[in-house]
Amino acid sequence: MPEKHPRLERFARGGIPPKMKPMAGKVLITGSGGMLGTDLSKELSLDYAVWGTDLVASSKSQAASFFKCDITDKEEVSSVLSKIGPDVVIHAAAWTDVDGCELDGAKARAINSGGTENIALACRATGAILIVISTDFVFDGKKKEPYKETDKPGPLNIYAGSKLESEEAVKKVLKDYFILRTSWLYGKNGKNFVDAILDKAKKETLLKVVDDQVGSPTYTKDFAKAIHVLLDRAVARSPGRQVTGSGIYHVSNSGSVSWYEYAKEILRLSGSDTKILAISSEELGRPAKRPAMSVLDNSKFTAFTGYKMRPWTAALNEYLSKGPTSLFRG
Repeated sequence: MPEKHPRLERFARGGIPPKMKPMAGKVLITGSGGMLGTDLSKELSLDYAVWGTDLVASSKSQAASFFKCDITDKEEVSSVLSKIGPDVVIHAAAWTDVDGCELDGAKARAINSGGTENIALACRATGAILIVISTDFVFDGKKKEPYKETDKPGPLNIYAGSKLESEEAVKKVLKDYFILRTSWLYGKNGKNFVDAILDKAKKETLLKVVDDQVGSPTYTKDFAKAIHVLLDRAVARSPGRQVTGSGIYHVSNSGSVSWYEYAKEILRLSGSDTKILAISSEELGRPAKRPAMSVLDNSKFTAFTGYKMRPWTAALNEYLSKGPTSLFRG
C-alpha cells in the first residue's frame, strides 16, 4: 500500500480521475477550448485532474471542470485561480492571428502580454507553477542554423513583440516558470495551415505558397505529449514538489521545411493533383512581416526530459491518415 501523500486529500475533493498517478496534482489549462488546449486536456487527463478556462466552454475539451475566464480581466483571473487552486497552470490562451495583431496592436498586447502578466500574478498568489506557451516568431530569422534558448530575440511584428513581452512579464513576476517556444502549430481542433491547404485544393486548381520562410511544423498532439513529459520530469515527481529545470525551452517537431515544400507534402500525402506555385513573401503582401528562418533547436528540452520530438514528416503523415486524406482518396 503506497504511502498517502498529504496533498491528495485536497485533490480528491476536486475529483481526481481513477487512473491519476500519485502526486500528479491539479492542472489548469487556459485556452482549453483552443487547438492546443483541447489536445492538452485529452493528453493530461490520463494522469492529472484537469481544469479548463476560456471565453466560452468547448464540447471538445476533456477538462473535468470548466470556468469561464477573460485573461485580460485581472480580478477575474485572480478569482478563478483562487477557486480552483491549481498546482500547475498551462497558459495556452493567446491571440495568435499574426496579421490581426498587426492591425490591432493594443488588443494584441492586452491579450498576449497583459493577459499573461495577470496569469503570472495569480500563480504567484496561489503558489501554482506556470507553463507559458510562446513562439518561434520572437526571433528575427537572420540566423542560418536552428535557434537556441540563449539566442537574442528580435521580433519582426506586433504579435511576436507581444509574445516576447509576455515572456518578460513571467520572468519578472515568478522565480520558477517554464516558457515553451514552439512553431507552426496545427491540429484537428482549430484553424491551421494543413487544413487550409486541403480546403483550397478542393476549390482551386493552382495554389500559391511562399518559399522564403523556413520552420518546423508541429502537431499539437505531439506538443501536448511533450508537455506531459515535462510535467512528470520537472514537477509531479520532484521530492516535495520542488520545481527542477525552470527556464525557457524550445519544443517542436524535428526537421525543417519551407511553407511551399510543406504544402507540396500535404498535397502529396492527401492524393491531391492540385498544382502549386512558389512565390515570395513580398508577392504575398501580408500585413505582418515573418522571420525567414525560425527553426528551433530542441536539444535542451531533450537533454532535460529524455524525450525527443519525432520528425514533422511522421507527425504530418499521422495527422492526414486520420481524416483529411479522405477528401481526395476513395
